[in-house]
Amino acid sequence: MGFPERTTTGYTDRRHAGQVLAQRMSGLELVDPVVLGLARGGVPVAAEVARVLGAPLRVCVARKIGAPSQPELAVGAVTADGPASYDPHLVRSFHLDEQTLQAACERERAEARRREQLFQRGEPLPLTGRDVVLVDDGLATGATARAAVRMLRESEPRNVVLAVPVGSPDAVALLRKEADVVVCVLQPVGFAAVGQWYRDFRATTDEEIHGILAEFA
Repeated sequence: MGFPERTTTGYTDRRHAGQVLAQRMSGLELVDPVVLGLARGGVPVAAEVARVLGAPLRVCVARKIGAPSQPELAVGAVTADGPASYDPHLVRSFHLDEQTLQAACERERAEARRREQLFQRGEPLPLTGRDVVLVDDGLATGATARAAVRMLRESEPRNVVLAVPVGSPDAVALLRKEADVVVCVLQPVGFAAVGQWYRDFRATTDEEIHGILAEFA
């Protein structure tokens, strides 16, 4: 298949972003890879990567724990299993602690479990000894990606590769300490939000995810 030109200004939509990201990853030597898309927005991106790699596609769920006064700002994140992951700087700046955030943490953990069941297709894939490619549509604070990487470590994969089309330089630097490999096509100095690097950044629906997973069934 042909690849789109490398972008320096952003992406048409998540599918375009996935195609560009797949091009960047085509030279990696991966062992028995499995691709995991972070729900929801990472799944359409991950689908393009999985197609190029010839790898199975599954959904990974991590939920952000928002600041009480700014719920869209992730001060941490949690998966269905495993401990929550917090951004120490943000937690301090909002004068919070893990005890204060416990209720929000448990609420998001329950939602992560619900979504895992919603998107589960067939038996879970074994990850031990394989290269696991975790894909999202972008990194802002990196909180959800970090929580997901830490959860995946428990399955003892050969490597965890985090792949995103765009990310904040600070978040990318943070995740390089967590994942074995980080692939990020764009790291804009003027990064403010993931959505600013997409022409079409409308929310990915559950129906879209089910349709994508059906293609890989």
